[in-house]
Amino acid sequence: MMRTIGLIGGMSWESSAEYYRLLNEEVRRRRGGHHCARSLMLTVDFAEVEAMQRAGDWAAAGRLLVRAARTLQEGGAELVLLCTNTMHRVAGEIEAAIEVPFVHIVDATAERITAAGVTTAGLLGTRFTMEMEFYRDRMRGHGIELLVPHEPDRTLVHDVIYRELTRNRIEESSRAAYRRVIADLAARGARGVILGCTEITLLVGPEDSPVPVFDSTRIHVERAVDLALASPGA
Repeated sequence: MMRTIGLIGGMSWESSAEYYRLLNEEVRRRRGGHHCARSLMLTVDFAEVEAMQRAGDWAAAGRLLVRAARTLQEGGAELVLLCTNTMHRVAGEIEAAIEVPFVHIVDATAERITAAGVTTAGLLGTRFTMEMEFYRDRMRGHGIELLVPHEPDRTLVHDVIYRELTRNRIEESSRAAYRRVIADLAARGARGVILGCTEITLLVGPEDSPVPVFDSTRIHVERAVDLALASPGA
């Protein structure tokens, strides 16, 4: 039996599409044939969430995503993924509101980084992810220290996400800029780089970095599939 995976998506839909693709590719890779993932997806309106982010109204965002998680659970989801790094700012509220497992993206990514023997990693993501403590503190709990770009590069990384990638725009000039930012993080001592926003994987990958890349989206998906295919009681 395969557990049903619940996906809270819509932040952005490009991110959700990437989660859905990776999830089904990973299940087929492991099980072969015509297998795909048993899943449910509830997409929220990213315009509403983005407005809450800008206003700093994380409580309202938390309530919105808690409702989404509960709806998935009521629909039959046996584990829940939040298809975004930034909104893990309210992961605690979601986890406390449901009875099924919540798969935390930071924990999954940290385990992979630790297994690679890396203790200092660069982080690319939205300004919220790079500057707020929720991501850094949870990584530090796994023994991993994070480096983020200096200004004005944090603004550049953030703006490319919101002005281009979440609108399905891929610009070569932005790819070159991200490569430069990654190289700078490596020069400052990062022994790996976390792609800490789902949309970033649409722009850069391992070939764009002088140090190992940790794709948080793919890692999150692989952890979910581990759980979905695990034997009962495992």
